[in-house]
Amino acid sequence: MAKHRWLRRTLGLGLLAGAAYAVWRTIDANRVEHDAGWEPQPFPFPPQPRTEPRTAEHAEGEAPAAPAGEREPWVAPTGDACPASHPVKVKLSSRIFHVPGGLSYDRTVPDRCYVDASAAEHDGFRAAKR
Repeated sequence: MAKHRWLRRTLGLGLLAGAAYAVWRTIDANRVEHDAGWEPQPFPFPPQPRTEPRTAEHAEGEAPAAPAGEREPWVAPTGDACPASHPVKVKLSSRIFHVPGGLSYDRTVPDRCYVDASAAEHDGFRAAKR
């Protein structure tokens, strides 16, 4: 009697496992069909082309100097701070910029530093709400 009960339970669990596997394979096959042609995008943003080639005279993390009378719209930060010529801090992951005097300005570690808020807006960033 105990052998029959054990055999029925084992066969029942085997059938349940087989049905679960069949459902999983069906769902997986449908997912692959719908994802055809999808390619992952680079995160957070694709590399941006430089306007001038870098030379050995440029410091690490600094953009090359602009022609006389013009300034680069953005430069790379020096450590955790922006240079005085480019005070607006931008975070690439959130697409938000912070202006001096803003609530989160001092604690923001920038990814880029912009000349002014209009230059950051022109590149598609939005102002911090506070």
